[in-house]
Amino acid sequence: MVKVYKAPEGTLAHLVEIGRNSFLVDEPPPAGEDRGPSPHDVLDAALAACTAMTVMLVARRKQWPLQDVRVEITRDEDDAVYRMSRRIELVGSLTDEQKQYLLGIADKCPIHRALHKKFEIDSRLV
Repeated sequence: MVKVYKAPEGTLAHLVEIGRNSFLVDEPPPAGEDRGPSPHDVLDAALAACTAMTVMLVARRKQWPLQDVRVEITRDEDDAVYRMSRRIELVGSLTDEQKQYLLGIADKCPIHRALHKKFEIDSRLV
């Protein structure tokens, strides 16, 4: 479960609680004070982190010499489309075949798969 509350400091900043973990989200000025990533940044970070972790887990299971996975996400959006561009750097002595395999694995990360589904959001006051 994710819970969000107004942060004690800042005009717009909110505290996000996820289990035992927490972090601030905010917006850059003039709307906020940039005390944390924006909600859009958190969405983009979820894809980047899931990609890196999924690729690392598969390489580890295959005992491939992958030392690091570096992922950069940029976004652009209009009224109809939220475009995410993902750049993946695989650090280690991998063959071209291994790199291509791991690139395909990136599309199988749970967040990537979730983002390709239809979303339904039920909102109600409590």
